[in-house]
Amino acid sequence: MKKLDQGVRVEIYDQSYDIRGKLDPVYLETLARFVDAKMESITDKGEVVDSLRVAVLAALNIADDYFQLKAEHETQTTRVNRKANQINDALDKMLKAAV
Repeated sequence: MKKLDQGVRVEIYDQSYDIRGKLDPVYLETLARFVDAKMESITDKGEVVDSLRVAVLAALNIADDYFQLKAEHETQTTRVNRKANQINDALDKMLKAAV
């Protein structure tokens, strides 16, 4: 992976891409390595050779990971909010009793 003037050149699934944008080039390289690894893992699991099919399957796998993590985050956020409300209620009761 080679830095360009205003972007970065990355390799994903044996193809080079020049990527420019507002994201940090090191971060872009990390993303590219992640996508490349996902595509390679799909290829290793079966006999899929068409790069478009591999890319679509990788995208579906990444989307599944994202939605599972998003659901877990929402569940944890709900738990934290519920616990924070319980603590606030307990503190309110203690403060009212102290006054």
